[in-house]
Amino acid sequence: MAEHHTGPVETGAPMDYKEHEKTYNMFIAGTKYGTMLLIALMLAMAAGFFGGAGFLGGILVFLIILVAGIFLLR
Repeated sequence: MAEHHTGPVETGAPMDYKEHEKTYNMFIAGTKYGTMLLIALMLAMAAGFFGGAGFLGGILVFLIILVAGIFLLR
């Protein structure tokens, strides 16, 4: 049948909460900037392929959106 434990649930090493929060904040920042990078890339590709901007125009659109995104996400 089921075992009944009476001791503490956590038996491992104590948590390092500062390191945990640092890792969490780095994950959130990576997700935020990675998403912005992919959106900028897709918009630049759309401008280059379908908007008639061409390859260099797409790169220019990508750089402008990338710089604006980094500035706005800070």
